[in-house]
Amino acid sequence: MEPYLPEKLPLKMIDWERHVPNIAQANSHLARFDGILQTIPNPELLLAPIMTQEAVLSSRIEGTQATLEDILEFDAEPSEDIKNFHDVQEVTNYRRTLQYAIDNLARTPLTLNLIKEMHKILLEGVRGNNKRRGEFRKTQNWIGRTGASIEQATFVPPSPIELLDHLSNFEKYFHLNDRERLVQLAIIHAQFELLHPFLDGNGRIGRILIPLFLYEKKLISRPSFYISGFFDLERNAYYDHLENISKNNAWDDWIEFFLQAIIFQAQSQSSLAKQVIKLYEEMKMSIAEITRSHFGIKILDFIFSYPIFKGTGFVNATSIPKATASRLLNVLVEAGILIPVREKTGRAGQIYRFKRLLKILIQTTMNSENDDD
Repeated sequence: MEPYLPEKLPLKMIDWERHVPNIAQANSHLARFDGILQTIPNPELLLAPIMTQEAVLSSRIEGTQATLEDILEFDAEPSEDIKNFHDVQEVTNYRRTLQYAIDNLARTPLTLNLIKEMHKILLEGVRGNNKRRGEFRKTQNWIGRTGASIEQATFVPPSPIELLDHLSNFEKYFHLNDRERLVQLAIIHAQFELLHPFLDGNGRIGRILIPLFLYEKKLISRPSFYISGFFDLERNAYYDHLENISKNNAWDDWIEFFLQAIIFQAQSQSSLAKQVIKLYEEMKMSIAEITRSHFGIKILDFIFSYPIFKGTGFVNATSIPKATASRLLNVLVEAGILIPVREKTGRAGQIYRFKRLLKILIQTTMNSENDDD
């Protein structure tokens, strides 16, 4: 099979009329989601578990088995002794990569060098670590069944000799203002996946680029719109549409699919954000009444950032005196807000779960898995 020859961007063959209804809906739902984002108190705190949820879903598309609870439990008590440590590490790397990109994007526009730095973080200490981590490939790669030769491949990305020229065109297009930004984003994501510039980790990096583009183009006020939930739900269609571009130049079919993904995810994430905000406001009143402590807001913000946590971590992060913290945690357990999941034994501190927030997050994360059966 010959290497794929990508179209130069911007594309000239798009059927714009076909996409008008979906463009309108996608922009409308995305704007509503952003309006909700702008009402969130302490957005960094409340959106942290949602970022973790995205890391789980995007990594799951690539075969990682770690659950949201696995990651939150690892955050509470990091250990290499857990049975799925490598899967957990892949997800935490994804989260670190996304945060690194967000922090850099606040200062400078996205560049190919930033993408390479992101890749370096993504594969640190996990599978793919030895596959030119942080560097664009200089050899020909291909996609196919395990052990398949290039002749048996289902897709062969562009030749490494021409790769940098295609990437340069990609970078310029990323910063261009095409006719419709959401269609431009659909093209950007697909083109990155088709270029397949790394020997591993292309799918995850390509999905991280989605909120970064929306933020850079000021379509959302925070880079916190994630699309992996839909791609996980429609995993086969996701790959089929990308493959169909390379085989049949079916860009319009892909664009339609991508716009539907934005509509679905904007509705889903709006619902999730509303539930989290509602719970935050309820807990603000409940915790104040139950604890009658001036530490109420510190407690509230902490348990929303870390819905599974260790008692010692709570003390360290909030700076609440140890004896006072212990008393307040006991009060919250008695009120049923927190659930202790392990009694304190020896040096092992007690682990707590904020059950109501976990229920919201886990139910949303599991939806695609349940619907896929």
